[in-house]
Amino acid sequence: MSQTAILVKEKGEITLSKSFDFMCSQLRNGRYRLTIERYAEPRTLNQNALMWLWFKCIEDETGTLAIETYNHYCKKFLAYVNDWGEEVYTTSSHLNTKQMTEFLQKIQADAASEFGIMLPLPADRYYQEFINEYKNR
Repeated sequence: MSQTAILVKEKGEITLSKSFDFMCSQLRNGRYRLTIERYAEPRTLNQNALMWLWFKCIEDETGTLAIETYNHYCKKFLAYVNDWGEEVYTTSSHLNTKQMTEFLQKIQADAASEFGIMLPLPADRYYQEFINEYKNR
């Protein structure tokens, strides 16, 4: 049985989401390896919602279904070669927030260059109008 906790260091202070003593008390007798690695937040619901609004816009402009656009971009930008030399791709549900941001940036650039579609970000001037246009379609 493994134990997982989130460690946060802010302003030189460290906090744990669980007591270290409690986690150790839950382990069987034996030797263990303790590894600390940087935690990456999973993609956010806002990132996911934005992506699907963009795909709805692309669908309306090109006639290609949003799910087909999603699959196209996953294959184009999330493909890798596995240990057997086969090309496979993952989906956006496996991305953390940083990876999802990079994925969205690639989609935004590709839509602009390939289709002439400008996909807005929340900070953009006409973002709310974009949301109003595509959120209920």
